[in-house]
Order: sequence, then structure tokens, then C-alpha cells
Amino acid sequence: MIVVEAEPVPAPLAVFEEHRGLLHGIAYRMLGSAADAEDVLQEARLRWLAVAHAEVASPRALLVTIVSRLCLDQLGSARVRRETYVGEWLPEPVATGPDADPDTLSMAFMVLLERLAPAERAAFLLAEVFDYSHAEVAAILGKSEEACRQLAARARRHVKDARPRPVDREAHARTLGAFMAACASGDLRALERMLAADVVARADSGGHARAARRPVHGAERVARLLVGLARKGGAAAVPELRELNGLPALVLREGGAVTTAILLDVDDGQIRAVYFVRNPDKLIGLAGGAPA
Repeated sequence: MIVVEAEPVPAPLAVFEEHRGLLHGIAYRMLGSAADAEDVLQEARLRWLAVAHAEVASPRALLVTIVSRLCLDQLGSARVRRETYVGEWLPEPVATGPDADPDTLSMAFMVLLERLAPAERAAFLLAEVFDYSHAEVAAILGKSEEACRQLAARARRHVKDARPRPVDREAHARTLGAFMAACASGDLRALERMLAADVVARADSGGHARAARRPVHGAERVARLLVGLARKGGAAAVPELRELNGLPALVLREGGAVTTAILLDVDDGQIRAVYFVRNPDKLIGLAGGAPA
């Protein structure tokens, strides 16, 4: 009698680590917070270790399901927390490497996702960014295929007009360089020329640092804000170019500590939005120089 040995089941931890990049990518885009994404991955890891792995047909599908559903639970409580958040809430910036996709990771895209209800956000990301079919999204979210199709369609309608166009990294870098030079020199007119007429500046401090609590609109007002901030920062703020959310961005340090991340939304050579993240809790991941 020929005995066929069953193939060994890969070590559960090794399987989890193999899919960590995908899982973190889903969780970060779902939650807008690298810290919350890590919390979700820790809980997903525990749940994965408790599974009867020999009975799992597709570890990847199960892991994505666990993480997606944990994110939906987290989004519900996160929205309650944001109702009492001091000032503007912006996604947490993350350091990225050369392979990051700015079209689905930029701050402009992350801010746009905040318009969507949790289920819409999940269906949209899984279908549009991670290329899952509506049938697969339905299995992941535990909903009918038709319901997921409607969720994704509704999300596309919400983001259609505001979704950033594909990013030109070189053009973005040139605009950032000109932006930095104009801020440093206090050239108000140069700044106004590179800002879109309907530009908006948004700052997130969480009440832990000085920052405008409401958005500032319009080229003239935003230009004056930028020049004023550059003058107040003076020699104490040391600028540092970094890759954040897939694009060149600016990080300011004071006394060696990261105090501000400045990210731009650039379209056809003009700046549509300036995002200042000053909440210390959202800057912890930028303390070093290595990509997340």
C-alpha cells in the first residue's frame, strides 16, 4: 500500500507574517491611523493563531476577512472619538519606501476616504484598490454580493469628482521645492501663484500643539498663513525632506524631535491643499528615518 503523506501545514506565524504587508495596507487605508492599524493586526494575529489551520482553504482570504471586519468594528468607535476631537482630524502620515503607490496612499486620497461610511469605505477599498471581485468582497464583509456592489457604486459616486488624478512624482517634487523656497524667503506673491484659487490649508494638532482649528481657504489667506508660520518657526525649525504616503513631503524638527509633517495635494502644478499634522501622537512613527 502506498502511503501519501499530507503536506505539512505552514507555521501559522510564518503565514501571518507573509501577509502582513497586505493586511497593514488594508487596515491603514480603512482606519487612517498606523497606530490603530497595528492594534488591529495584533488582534488579528491572536484570532488567526486560534484557528484550526489545517481546515483553512485560503489563509490569505481568511486573514483579509478577519482584518476587514475588525476594521469595521474599529471605525464605529473611531467616529465616536472624533466627535470630541479638538480641531481638525487628519489621517496619520506614514513614512514610505520607493514601491509605495501614491495614487491610493496620498494624504489627499486618505482624506477623501473620510467621506465614506465604514461599509462603503471597506467595499470601495477592497474592490477598487485591492482588486477583489464583488463576490469576494461579499464573502469578506459577510454581506450579499448585490449589497457590496451597491456599496462600492455609492462610494464611487461620493468620490468621483474629488478623487485626485494620477500623481506625477517628479512634478510633485518640483512643486514642493518651489513651495519650500517661497515659504523660506517669505515670497507672498510666489506662493499665491502656485496655490489654486480654492486651495485649503488644514491642520491637525489634537489640541496638543498650536494650530488653526478650522480650515483656511483661498490662495491669499493660505499664502499669508504660510509666510506667517515660516517667520514664527524661524531657525528653531529644521526642515527635512521625507517620503510620506508615497510622495515627497516636509518634516520639521525642533530640538531633534519631529513637530510637524507638511503634505501637499498637487494637481497640474498647482497646490490644491496643504496638510499640517502637528498632533505628537501621529508623529511618533516619523521619529526615525526608515519607511513603515
